[in-house]
Amino acid sequence: MLKVGIIGFGTLGKSTFELITSGLAGDVAVQAILVRTPLENSPMQCTVTTDADVFFNEDLDIIIEAASHHALQLYGEKALSSGSNLVILSVGALADKNFYEALQATAVKYNKQMIIPSAAIAGLDRIAAGVLGEIDEITLITRKPPKSWYGTIAEEKVNLETITNPVCIFEGNARNAAKLFPQNVNVSAALSLAGIGFEKTKVQVYVDPTIQMNTHTIVAKGYFGLMETTIQNNPFTENPKSSPIVAMSVAKVLKNQTSSVVIGV
Repeated sequence: MLKVGIIGFGTLGKSTFELITSGLAGDVAVQAILVRTPLENSPMQCTVTTDADVFFNEDLDIIIEAASHHALQLYGEKALSSGSNLVILSVGALADKNFYEALQATAVKYNKQMIIPSAAIAGLDRIAAGVLGEIDEITLITRKPPKSWYGTIAEEKVNLETITNPVCIFEGNARNAAKLFPQNVNVSAALSLAGIGFEKTKVQVYVDPTIQMNTHTIVAKGYFGLMETTIQNNPFTENPKSSPIVAMSVAKVLKNQTSSVVIGV
C-alpha cells in the first residue's frame, strides 16, 4: 500500500481525501495532511499537522499539492527531496520558468516524478503523444460563469453582477494567462507543458453569464491530424473556481500507481 500525503485541506484536499478513504483511488492510504491552521475535532486516523517538518518526516510515497501556487513554491522542492513523488494541482505556478526548472532539477536529482493530472481538461495524453511528431498550433478557450470569477482580476474588467453577454477578458499566450488567472486557468499551464510551451500556446478567457458549467475547448493541429474537444465541468458549490473532476483525476493518478491495468496514459 502506498502512503500518501496531502498539502492543503480546502475543497480539493477534502474531496481527494474522501475519494482515497472510500477506496476509489486504489491501494493507497492517507498518512499525513499538512494544513495552514489546525483542524478542530478532526476524526481522521492520520497525522494532521501545521508543522512541515512533521509532515515531511512521514516517509510518504506520494505527496499531493492541493493548496495554492504559494504552497507549491514553498514546499515543492522539499516534497521531492524528502523522497516522494509529487502530484501538482497548482500547475499555473510552473509558468515561472526559473521555478519550474528548479523543481525539475530537484526531481532529477532525487529520481522522483512531478505528476500533472489532466484535472479539469481532457486530451493531455493525445497532446503529449502528438508533440513527438510536430504540432503546429494549440488554442485553449476557457469560459466560466460569473460566480467562478469573484476574487480575480476579472472583477476589474467586467461587472460580475450585471454582465449579460459573454466577454473576453484575456487573449494572449499561456504564460501570461497562468500569471493573471492562477486559480482559474491552471489548465493552460498543463496544456503548455504537455504540448508546445507557454509562449506558443494561445489562450482566450471568457466570463460567460449564459453558461452554468466551467467550459474548456482545446483545438490542436499537427502531424497527427486535428483535435478539437470541449469539456464542461460542474463547479464545486463551495469553490466555483474548481470542479469535482479535478479530485477524481488525482484519484485516477493514484489508482494507476497500484493497478495491474493502466488506461489512457
